[in-house]
Amino acid sequence: MPYPSPPRPLAGPRRRSVLVSAVGAALLAACSPGSGGDGGAGDGSSAAAERARERAARDSAALRERYDAAIAAFPALAGRLAPLRAEVDRHARAFGWTARESGQPAKGAGGAKSTPTPTGSAAPSAPATEKDALAGLAAAERALADRRTEDLLDLPGEPARLLASVAAAGAAHVYLLTENGNAK
Repeated sequence: MPYPSPPRPLAGPRRRSVLVSAVGAALLAACSPGSGGDGGAGDGSSAAAERARERAARDSAALRERYDAAIAAFPALAGRLAPLRAEVDRHARAFGWTARESGQPAKGAGGAKSTPTPTGSAAPSAPATEKDALAGLAAAERALADRRTEDLLDLPGEPARLLASVAAAGAAHVYLLTENGNAK
């Protein structure tokens, strides 16, 4: 009796690979030089951490707007995109972004209030097809996760760990958006 052939492997990374990468990024951030639990040794590192936090808040808010535009243009995708959009919203709030219509972030840990606006504060244009919407979101998530991973090198302890966690979540979003070859 012949044995059935093994199932064809899916294109793209497996969930296990994404999770291992996320854990590795978090460990790398935790073990990097200057990553002590105090959040930074001097004014330079705390200023860099504040700038990174503000940028991450703006970027997450802008990404949330892209999700909103895609869901508005293609309500059939709402079930698939709503959980990812909610997570991006939590990321924006974790970095200090508030839901106020003024678009100003909350006071940072240092007590200084800043007023960044989301990148691309104009409403994002709606994609032509569902596939374009998914591909556009995946590309935006990928670019943001890559940039956040690079930014980890310049941050101390807790800010680096938060950024690593959010970058890993963004990489997982890319996988979920492109799963089974739906968008590439």
